[in-house]
Amino acid sequence: MSEVSTLRLYLLRAMYLLIAVGLALSIWPSIIFPPSVTANSSTVVRSLLGALALMSLLGLRYPLQMLPLLMFELVWKVIWIVAFALPMWMGPGLDAYASETLFATAMGVILVPLVLPFGYILRHYFKAPSTPAKTAPS
Repeated sequence: MSEVSTLRLYLLRAMYLLIAVGLALSIWPSIIFPPSVTANSSTVVRSLLGALALMSLLGLRYPLQMLPLLMFELVWKVIWIVAFALPMWMGPGLDAYASETLFATAMGVILVPLVLPFGYILRHYFKAPSTPAKTAPS
């Protein structure tokens, strides 16, 4: 019997597809047709999210091997909400950009844990022995 159910594998693939399509529609147009040729923090974010979209496509074929990508997706969104959106909401209030970003980010914080196989992650990422720093010659 498989460690992860077929349903869970399909849910993982659906999440990778949602990320890839969502970012393809929202981020890739500004990568292909940049509004300017100036490098700044926005271009770094677009590049990072563009790479996330491309790597998510690998998750369609290899859903378990690409789990660190979904774990990264969850962690960065939780960090952004806790470190930036929450203090802004409690202080001066959210502006239009922060409100829109909070909604999109919160959707990820809700949906990603629903598809993650936490038992598998615990066994393969936290309880499994680490890879030795140096392997013996063969």
